[in-house]
Amino acid sequence: MAFRLPNGSTFDFAEEYDDEVTILSISNANPAVATLETGHGIVAGDIVVVQSGWVKLTGRAFKVGTVTGDTVVLLGVNTLSTQSYPAGTSAGSAKKVSKWVNIPQITEVASSGGEQQFYQFGFLEEDEDRQIPTTKSPSTLTLTVADDPSQPYVPVVESADELKEERIQRLNLVNGDIILYNSIASITNTPSLTRNQIMVRTITLAQQGRVTRYKAGV
Repeated sequence: MAFRLPNGSTFDFAEEYDDEVTILSISNANPAVATLETGHGIVAGDIVVVQSGWVKLTGRAFKVGTVTGDTVVLLGVNTLSTQSYPAGTSAGSAKKVSKWVNIPQITEVASSGGEQQFYQFGFLEEDEDRQIPTTKSPSTLTLTVADDPSQPYVPVVESADELKEERIQRLNLVNGDIILYNSIASITNTPSLTRNQIMVRTITLAQQGRVTRYKAGV
């Protein structure tokens, strides 16, 4: 049994990326191993976003493990299933974060979506309906932040909002775990104005791929 408070956690937002590099192939393995173009510049510990012929990988953020020449380990993803990850169709691209900016003064974090959807049906001779799982609803993370236009993250998030660009976010938990998101961000133009409460703005992060979580030390 384990439990903890979120107090002391920090939240980073990708400010800059290196140039995109070509993924020649990704192995059916656990964890997956990607073969990149020569001179890719990616090293162990980097955080990358992947685009791939494998739709389940596209838009996801991963931490890089061992790098050997042009092959890099993508930690936290199991691609053994050739049903989900058909061999020979994995080529794509990867892009690593080269600079982060911290989002401080977060007063509240809320998540929504991700609920399992179901198809419900029944046969003529049955008295009870059946249901089978289908897809999950889109997931959104909402940050409420103290209004402070002097913070370095503000123009970065506003620019991402204007361009509707996907950006990686990194949640650093106090126990050393990290959670990676890849989202399209939007931020309210003006702060809330409620008497006797601090002025806040809202950052909404529409997730573009499944989140990836890493235990401390991974």
